[in-house]
Amino acid sequence: MIFDRVPLVIFQAGLVLAWSSAYLGAILASNTGSIIRVLLWRFVLVSLLFSPFLWRAIRRGVTWRWCLTHGLLGAVGMFSCIGLGIEAINLGLPAGTASLISALQPLATGVCAGPILGERVARRQWIGLTIGLSGVVFSVGGLSAGNQLLGYLLCFGSMASMVIATLIAKAKWDGADLPSSLAFQTLVTAALFFPLAIYNGVFWPQPSLQFFGAVAWAILFATLGGYGLYYICLVRWGVVRTSSLIYLAPPVTSLWAWVMFGQPLSLYTAIGLLLCLGGVYLARGGRSRTTRLSAEKA
Repeated sequence: MIFDRVPLVIFQAGLVLAWSSAYLGAILASNTGSIIRVLLWRFVLVSLLFSPFLWRAIRRGVTWRWCLTHGLLGAVGMFSCIGLGIEAINLGLPAGTASLISALQPLATGVCAGPILGERVARRQWIGLTIGLSGVVFSVGGLSAGNQLLGYLLCFGSMASMVIATLIAKAKWDGADLPSSLAFQTLVTAALFFPLAIYNGVFWPQPSLQFFGAVAWAILFATLGGYGLYYICLVRWGVVRTSSLIYLAPPVTSLWAWVMFGQPLSLYTAIGLLLCLGGVYLARGGRSRTTRLSAEKA
């Protein structure tokens, strides 16, 4: 696999930057008048971009199991995760609260990785996951509780969707043929966003620089960068350690927002970033038995 030749740390750094771009992408998309329109065309264009790879895979022959796996990853990991998260924000859930709930993903993934995937989570990793979560709490310090019960439930649903997608990907997919896989996933996601766009009257693209800029940002960073790098790291680095990188997203997002939009940084952000870095370092753990055996065979 060509991605094996690239140092893993490059993918890890890219994943953190790409995952952290989601909030900024939401700001750019909200300025266009309809986030749903941006989301629809984001996935339509990505599926078209990778359609030659999908067509090649279909000609070689794909199984129903392959279609089911990547259909589920598109429906759960993309449509459900993104759609529920955005609706939670629309219902008034504070962005800080949403970030904190989303940051429960590594702990939830760690809890499920053992019994479902048989991936052992060491004590050091549990400590790292817990420290990382405390870092997220600091990085979104000062958030308000709010009383949007439905928003809370939708945000938890968004987080759970990504956990489920992570477990499906690790259990059923070896990361092979990433372009055609992403093409199928984004095609399914676009098909699911299509009726929502029609219902809200926001199907047609908006001929403006803001719209095309928001779509380009979402494609490059959130889709190709976020999901592409996430799956590469998942295959090469494991479930728990890859998920722990998500802890770095809130503080890094604050740094992005400071650079791009001049939003102020706080002491909470600095403390949160240091705690998240420490948590991710501990969550790395040692090399798993599987990794050691692979290295010995090599």
